Amino acid sequence: MLGLGSCKKDNISLENSFPDVPVTVANKYETFTAPTVKTSLSGGGAIQIVLSIPASSGRTIKEITKVAAGTAYSSIQATTGLYMATAQAGTNTNTITFNTTLAEYTTKTGLAAPTAAVAGTTTAAILARSFYFMITLDNGQVIVPTYVRVYVDK
Repeated sequence: MLGLGSCKKDNISLENSFPDVPVTVANKYETFTAPTVKTSLSGGGAIQIVLSIPASSGRTIKEITKVAAGTAYSSIQATTGLYMATAQAGTNTNTITFNTTLAEYTTKTGLAAPTAAVAGTTTAAILARSFYFMITLDNGQVIVPTYVRVYVDK
């Protein structure tokens, strides 16, 4: 047993790897397994996700390079079928905002958004697909932060 504790780790694929520059969701409503933002049906279904990096990092956000709506991180690695296939330029600051709507989500994913009958009840009204982002910083570093979920209220 003692010899097993000193084995060299050759396979580190099961370990978490965090980027040097952390990305947070500045307008997070709650955390339901991942940062979650909130939209409402009565408010028109606008979805806004504000991604932020610490000012102390010395870096700025150049762009959101890709956006995917999926159920796994592999969806952001795709070259086709992306939610947003062209880069969204940033303003070389520490935040960048991604905007979409429930109507656009339905069109791009083919999945219906929750309706008024579901949203605001005890049934969780969270979109079936999460948003995955690929962000490029001013120095060319590419970061894929944790996915973001969307809660739909009435």
